[in-house]
Amino acid sequence: MANALLQPSELIQRLNRTSALSSRQLGWNGILVEQHHYSSVPGETEEKELPALSDHWLILPQGHPTYVSQRSSDFWHESIFHKGDSLLVPAEQPSYWRCPGSKAVQTELNIHLQPKLVEQVAQASEIDTARVNFVNRFGQQDLNLQHIAMLLLAEVKSGGMMGQLYVESLTNALVVHLLRHYAESIEIVTSENRNLTRTQLQQAIDYIHTHLNRDLSLVELASVVNISPTYFASLFKQAMGISPHQYVIGQRVEQAKLMLSKTDLAIADIALQVGFSSQSHLTQQFKRLTGMTPKQIR
Repeated sequence: MANALLQPSELIQRLNRTSALSSRQLGWNGILVEQHHYSSVPGETEEKELPALSDHWLILPQGHPTYVSQRSSDFWHESIFHKGDSLLVPAEQPSYWRCPGSKAVQTELNIHLQPKLVEQVAQASEIDTARVNFVNRFGQQDLNLQHIAMLLLAEVKSGGMMGQLYVESLTNALVVHLLRHYAESIEIVTSENRNLTRTQLQQAIDYIHTHLNRDLSLVELASVVNISPTYFASLFKQAMGISPHQYVIGQRVEQAKLMLSKTDLAIADIALQVGFSSQSHLTQQFKRLTGMTPKQIR
């Protein structure tokens, strides 16, 4: 069955689209974010029958209003899609689409989420994975979802400037939101071990300080204490009060502050040494946390 599921790259070919922007080359874990521009023939109705998908498919229109008709699980859904609307097609669910042609060039943001990632986030959130079942959502207005999606798109546009931890934090927030609002029913289960031990927490913190200059990821940090990445993120926040990404950014700013006052290194060099992707990235985060720019510290 798994081999018959339509992959995101194959879906794009079926829809005769090309990606204007894609996170594919950034190597993000469990999520693919792509922006498409496409056109159709005015006066002609475009019809597509799609087999079951390998990933959950989130569609967010960003262009002109367009009429869309979709059949899924023997039900027809029809709506005029506007910017700000969203549509979720669950994995392993075939669908049939009908859309009238238009001379306007349309822009659309697609987010593909691997079921394995959703399962990991559900486990970390103490949700019974056997009961997780996304439902087809058609023409949904969801400001929180839009906000997370736009942050992910901005990160694609920047070439991944904020780093893996930032993307993983956004991805986890997106999946948790979908689990809460787009699943049929969820059941909370109680885990036996709901805390990082003091030793595990210290090991993770020591690792962060030692490798502050690297583009750290949840996978890397979680491997230090031998638990799943999403579970690590949840337990770390529970113990520290902030996410791993927020903690790492804070430590980078503190280290940069120390180097600014104790060394004559160029600000651009300090930025790279403490793990920021550029001087502008350092300046942005430095000002956000301290209210000053690195130059003002010197």
